[in-house]
Amino acid sequence: MASIKERSKSLVAIEEAHKIMGSFSRNEISIMFLVFVSGLLQIHGADKLTCYRSESPCRFKQMPCPAECPLKSPSNNTDKVCYVNCESPVCKAECKSSKPNCNGPGSACLDPRFIGADGIVFYFHGKSNEHFSLVSDRDLQINARFIGLRPAGRSRDFTWIQALGILFNSHSFSLEAERAATWDNKVDHLKFTYDGEEVVIPAGRLSEWKSSQSDLIVQRTSTSNSVLVTLPEIAEISVNVVPITKEDDRIHKYQIPKDDCFAHLEVQFRFHGLSSKVEGVLGRTYQPDFKNPAKPGVAMPVVGGDKEYKTSSLLSADCNACSFSPNEPSNKEDLKIKQYSFIDCSGGSKSGNGIVCRK
Repeated sequence: MASIKERSKSLVAIEEAHKIMGSFSRNEISIMFLVFVSGLLQIHGADKLTCYRSESPCRFKQMPCPAECPLKSPSNNTDKVCYVNCESPVCKAECKSSKPNCNGPGSACLDPRFIGADGIVFYFHGKSNEHFSLVSDRDLQINARFIGLRPAGRSRDFTWIQALGILFNSHSFSLEAERAATWDNKVDHLKFTYDGEEVVIPAGRLSEWKSSQSDLIVQRTSTSNSVLVTLPEIAEISVNVVPITKEDDRIHKYQIPKDDCFAHLEVQFRFHGLSSKVEGVLGRTYQPDFKNPAKPGVAMPVVGGDKEYKTSSLLSADCNACSFSPNEPSNKEDLKIKQYSFIDCSGGSKSGNGIVCRK
């Protein structure tokens, strides 16, 4: 049993603590609590990530996840994901959304609206039921199949990206949004193939599939309709399937039929080392001397290239400007382009760990 003297000291200490806390406002107390919790996360709850890329200055360095995204695999679909960027000029873990950022570089969303490596927005309409090269480099080819429709009185199709076809090394991979009359987000609308064989990825967030050589990894980032495709050392592709909503149809006057919601892909790319001669609708924007033909000040700057980038199929590299040739020896003097399209700029200039985010 504590003595009366000891209990008196405890009561005095409690009273002093109350006086101190009373001198702070409710907002100040909340801020101190958040700082305290953030400190605990950094010490106890946060994941630590390691970069293993051979040419990275961050190789083998352990990087603790920041308090804004303490986990690399959060249980909540909407939470930001902790991510290690081996190409960052500073070796710190970063935050990114688990789904494509349609307002970030390397994205292709809507009908379709692209944002190039230079941060400039442009539209490429193509044609319905045809295929176009988005990226064509010596060791990587990414094509897109467009779907769409042309209401009476229009001179061109409304189009959306329905499927992606990827060629790398001697392998091929495709993913597509399956047709749906009505939209149900609980139903998975994604279909995958690898080297011509259908791939089944179990439902459930964070379930994944790997190729036999681990040169392709597909991970679900939500229970259905969202995945992250990783080609180690080459690229990462964040994909989300969405429909044309009734509100979209009303605003843009698409005239979507009742038996098809035109399920399509939202995508965002991140590349680890494109050559300076990379081509494609999106790929050309990664050329170091590229000058975007999109006219500034135009609400919807449309950029052409349908003749140069049209391919005969989803998994062909036969466009006029295609440069995919994996069997040719690489040019060691060729400039390799690095970029940071998954950096989270939602928190202002501090979000990029030393990189200033501008629009």
